[in-house]
Amino acid sequence: MSTEPDAAEVTARPAGIRTSDPSRVRALAHPVRMDLLSYLDDVGEATATECAAHLRQTVANCSFHLRTLAKAGFIEPAEPRGRERPWRPAARDRTFAADPLDPSSRRAVLELGEISVRREADRFIDHLRRADATDTSNPELVPLTQLLSSAFWATPEETAALVAELMTITDRFEGRSTDPARRPAGARLMRMFSAINPDPDHEPTPAAPAPQQED
Repeated sequence: MSTEPDAAEVTARPAGIRTSDPSRVRALAHPVRMDLLSYLDDVGEATATECAAHLRQTVANCSFHLRTLAKAGFIEPAEPRGRERPWRPAARDRTFAADPLDPSSRRAVLELGEISVRREADRFIDHLRRADATDTSNPELVPLTQLLSSAFWATPEETAALVAELMTITDRFEGRSTDPARRPAGARLMRMFSAINPDPDHEPTPAAPAPQQED
């Protein structure tokens, strides 16, 4: 049994979403909508009823937020299951880059960034607390939780290439969310969060002086 996606699946994978549109960014900047999209990413597709059971929300509330996500283009209807109408992510990769010339776009990305980072920080801290309160004597589980930090000097072009590489680093596991048969024994649902930004307290490296021409 192969655990890697076949060529047809890779070809059919929808392109990622990249937007600076403040209305679309703000459509996602809500804790429930972020939880809904994360859950759909995890399971591949789900109905409003299934989402409500997982998030411990009402079906009506989930239906409202799912429709908002669909209107913004983040999710789309999946194949019906009889009378059930599930939703699925419109794309797995999503990038939000502020338009530097649009103040409303900059504010929207800032709002989404604040919610996202705090949400991920709270989730990671909650994981550490739960691990501390339970039996953690299994040494095999210790390497599964890591907090990584790094600093490096790179040009804008080198950084853009690194970001592109990071966006594909988990592609080797594609298909396992929607097809449990692809998951090898012992596989766990893992969470990874990454952030990259220039340090404003350090000036960029100046250009080398032009060589002087001899008379």
